[in-house]
Formats: sequence, C-alpha cells, structure tokens
Amino acid sequence: MTSLVRAGAFALLLATAAVPAAYAQTEAPAAESMFRATTLNLAAYGETRVAPDMATITLGVQVEAPSAQEAMQQNARRMTQVIAALKKAGIAERDIQTSNLNLSPQYVYEQNTPPRLSGYQASNQVTIRVTDLARLGQAVDATVNAGANQIHGISFGLKDPTAAENAAREAAVKALAAKADLYARATGHRIQRLVSLSEGGGYSAPPPMPVMAMARMDKAESTPVSGGELTVRVDVNGLYELAR
Repeated sequence: MTSLVRAGAFALLLATAAVPAAYAQTEAPAAESMFRATTLNLAAYGETRVAPDMATITLGVQVEAPSAQEAMQQNARRMTQVIAALKKAGIAERDIQTSNLNLSPQYVYEQNTPPRLSGYQASNQVTIRVTDLARLGQAVDATVNAGANQIHGISFGLKDPTAAENAAREAAVKALAAKADLYARATGHRIQRLVSLSEGGGYSAPPPMPVMAMARMDKAESTPVSGGELTVRVDVNGLYELAR
C-alpha cells in the first residue's frame, strides 16, 4: 500500500513538472516567430488647419515715483481703471488673471560714484482670455485709453481642440498606412497586420507673438487684430508585420 502511494505521488510530481515545460514549448515558437518576421517600424504625421476662436494677451501698467508707497498707489489707481475698462469691453472677471506684480528700486549710475537711488518702479500685469475675437481689438484699445502702457504678447488658441485633433489623427493614420504600403510593395511584400500604433504630439497653443507698447489713442482709431489659422499636428508611430 505504501509503494502505491509513493508511486502515485511521483507520477503527480512528474505531471506537475511537465506543465511549465509544455507551456514554455508552446510559447517559445510564438515569440521566435515574431523575431523571424519581417517588420516595418514607421512614423508619419497628420495636420489640420483651423481658425482660432480664442486669444490670450498680457497687458499692464508700469509707473515710477519717488517713493515705493507712491509708486504702488499710482499703479493701483491706473490698474483699477484698466480692469474696469476690460469688464466694460465684455471681458468676464474669470478671464482676467494677475500674472505679474513687481516693485523695484531705480538707481542712477555715474562714473566713480556709488549708485544713487532715484525712485521706485511699480508694475502690474494681467493676462486676459478673450473668447470673442471680434472684441479683442476694442478691449486692447479700451485698456490703453484707461492707462495701460504695457502690452507684452498675444497668442491664439482653441476652446476645444478635440475636433481638430481627431482630423489630424485621421490624416496621420492615412499617411502612415500609405507609407507602409509603399515600403511593402517596394520590397516585394504585403502588409500582414498592424502590430502596434502609438501617438505623439497634438494640439499646443502657439507661443505669444510680441506686441509693442502703445500710447494713448483716439477713440476713432482701432487696433486691427487678425487671428489667421492654427496648425494642429499629430504624430504617429506604427509597427507592421509583412508577408510574402
């Protein structure tokens, strides 16, 4: 009876040990077949052009005064007028954000003498988001007339880039498939299957374009603003398996 038990246990041990070996034998050919396959690793991109529907612009007030307190007070008064002008021009409060606030001493440098304090400079800048581009020029004009004397840059963008990105994705995949088909035919192969596909890039807002500071202007004048078009680009990478 003891011999039968030992024999059964030994047979079970052999069967258990055989499972990993059999599994390895079935997996190895599959892995090796991928290494033996002829593959193409390609990259392509797709682009779409679309008109922007929003813009951001940074503007502000910079003043100088003999004392720090006076510089800040003058700046605060003028900046309050600028923000009021923005709101009157139709810019919502949530679209107005302080982006820089600075107070710094100003010195006069003369040869062979220590620097002499001449006063203080205070600056306050806000970045505004304009969702109605027809109001952008009027908003800029209103701020300058209200006392803004700094305009640092403007950039255009999209409120929702999803549709433009999807169009660029479709163009990228078509370009990738065409390139893969060309390589396959040129090498005497055909596309067996797409093994993997990855995406890179996508919509990103262009960097701000510099805008020169403007002096106070007459109400009859208006700042022309043109949004042009934005290019939305998506890059893709694909791995194809080829066959004869």
